Amino acid sequence: MKSLGIVTPQSMHFAEPLPLQSGASLAGYTLVYETYGELNADRSNAVLVCHALNASHHVAGTYVDAHTGKKQIGWWDNMVGPGKPVDTDKFFVIGVNNLGSCFGSTGPMHTNPATGKPYGPDFPVVTVEDWVHAQARLADELGIKQFAAVMGGSLGGMQALSWSMMYPERIRHCVVIASTPKLSAQNIAFNDVARQAILTDPQFHGGDFYSHGVVPKNGLRVARMLGHITYLSDDDMAEKFGRDLREGKYQFGFGIDFEIESYLRYQGDKFSEYFDANTYLLITKALDYFDPAKEFGGDLTKALSETRAQFFVASFTTDWRFSPERSREIVQALVNNKRRVTYAEIDAPHGHDAFLLEDSRYMNAVRAYYERISNDLEVA
Repeated sequence: MKSLGIVTPQSMHFAEPLPLQSGASLAGYTLVYETYGELNADRSNAVLVCHALNASHHVAGTYVDAHTGKKQIGWWDNMVGPGKPVDTDKFFVIGVNNLGSCFGSTGPMHTNPATGKPYGPDFPVVTVEDWVHAQARLADELGIKQFAAVMGGSLGGMQALSWSMMYPERIRHCVVIASTPKLSAQNIAFNDVARQAILTDPQFHGGDFYSHGVVPKNGLRVARMLGHITYLSDDDMAEKFGRDLREGKYQFGFGIDFEIESYLRYQGDKFSEYFDANTYLLITKALDYFDPAKEFGGDLTKALSETRAQFFVASFTTDWRFSPERSREIVQALVNNKRRVTYAEIDAPHGHDAFLLEDSRYMNAVRAYYERISNDLEVA
């Protein structure tokens, strides 16, 4: 399959304040985004890809670091591109970096116009719904009245589901992968432990670590290590690492004995070099708060009753973070509303991270669904 090659991010500034679900509002802000493929004449082939916790607008294609020459491939490059399941020879694909992120869109690291200093802990708490409203404004500016599809995995799937409820007339297909209609108590607990690791790091300084010239790396390391454990299945960990010892024997200390320890510390160290601590707090809270059925007394069927889109929902058997049972809840609520829904439950060993990986059954299911969307465009 062909590659998109080198891609370039774009940015758009919005002067009009964005009212937030919390009651606060965000003054002028910027969204960073990327586009792939060509928008057709009637602007009907646009696909919005929503990102998960530590991803960004860089969905596909390649960046080349001007200083190091190192390539950075988009986080869903196996999914989006010429001849790939989401075929950019047919679709105009948009990836948007969410507000509060640390990859370009306005977030805690940016200057608060009210103080002239970084927002830091003063950046308002944002929700999935806030992100969707911001994405809708970007679509307005790009002249896209209706998306052929809005898709995402994990937290991105929550955004896609929200689009179908908040802007039902602006989305023809909703693609929700490895997601959930709300977090379980266990998931909220994992997120809180990760946040506590950051909040209690002495270098956090109440979120104002920028002015101290430090980074709460230890907190970020532990948060990432904990999160990464939940993204993998027990079988996947056993196959990759088992009880393999790094040095071939016990060290009788509290350093690294096992290969799994080495791997997690590597992931934690890498994460602490590029991710912002305040962003981590914000995004995990957005995960916690997502619960569209809450205002309907917990009835997901009622929450989805105004949707008009057709749906593709996929889950993975070993994903214990967002288990197939949660995807089936979404499917059942859609069936209750007599919506057209395609459901794929993939028997994959990789846990939650399976939605990012190459699996022929998974990729073929998505490909077939997007071929149907493409055929509908040709008929229209």
